[in-house]
Amino acid sequence: MSTREPRTTPRRRRAAVFAALAAGTAALFVLTIATGSYRVPVAEVVRVLSGAGGGDPRWAVIVQEVRLPRALTATAVGAALAVAGVQMQTLFRNALADPFSLGVSSGASMGVAAVVVSTGGVAGGFTGNLAGLGRLGVVLAASLGAGCVLALVLLLSRWVRSAVTLLVIGVMIGSAATAVVSVMLVYAQPERAQQFVLWGLGSFSATTWPDLAVMLPVIGAGLLTALLTAKRLNALLLGEDYARTMGLNVRRSRDLALLGTSLLAGAATAFCGPVAFLGLAVPHLTRVALGTSDHRALIPASMLAGAFLALACALLSQPPGMDAVLPLNAITSLFGAPVVIAFLIRSRRGVQGVTA
Repeated sequence: MSTREPRTTPRRRRAAVFAALAAGTAALFVLTIATGSYRVPVAEVVRVLSGAGGGDPRWAVIVQEVRLPRALTATAVGAALAVAGVQMQTLFRNALADPFSLGVSSGASMGVAAVVVSTGGVAGGFTGNLAGLGRLGVVLAASLGAGCVLALVLLLSRWVRSAVTLLVIGVMIGSAATAVVSVMLVYAQPERAQQFVLWGLGSFSATTWPDLAVMLPVIGAGLLTALLTAKRLNALLLGEDYARTMGLNVRRSRDLALLGTSLLAGAATAFCGPVAFLGLAVPHLTRVALGTSDHRALIPASMLAGAFLALACALLSQPPGMDAVLPLNAITSLFGAPVVIAFLIRSRRGVQGVTA
């Protein structure tokens, strides 16, 4: 056996994983645009995306105004939730942590519930005004709810030294917000409660180009923050005490990770609803595929893996030739959970947490 093999094999493995994820994501991106209730030929999709135009003007309209925003949304949200999951699992050293462990999703749900069940009047004047803005009001309400929870968590983090304690506080805040939502829905009109339930199922199909003009920069900022803090996250893998001995400012690093995670999860939830599974499962799958927990490789690989799986779920949620749209969270859970379980078992790695 060559003495260079132990060094080159991991590199080749990572290069192969990145190449496979990049090719698969690109192929699914085009396929997601091509398929739906009205099939568009793949060749025409490529022509429209390249700016050459299509043979049938209807194809250009379908691709540019309907399918492309959906595919971009799935790509961005998948990458965002996957990277947010990596940060949370590393920060709290907990395999079950996900982007919504801090209660950001529950805060967004509380904001949306306040708008959906609002009937106006003195008590509900503000939420009633937001309700009058339609989808924009829902997005603003979700952002405000997530922002309030984030502010509360960051405030409490100033007095909490243990990451585990902060995680428990986030879960408790999320539980309290969920309880408030439940009380709101009791007094809501049935049709308004149904609107909230539909929002909670998640969707990549409701975003428009003006939505993307806001969502993509926010998610981009969150992803950039994660990439810039990769070395800090590597130091936190072995615990906060070890990181302090290396001269790392643990509190600042923790705040940066919390802020980045909240930006990613908050933007994704505000525009697409609470999309389940991706933030929890993708980091584990990526670690197994790469064979490492080095965040310099794990974060970009998770971006690709999250985008790949989100596009796959978007494709499955709109079966070709059917007008019906299946609930996104049903797809992510029913198809995603068994795949993750089988993959982890067959990997023989026994991944049970974040390890170096």
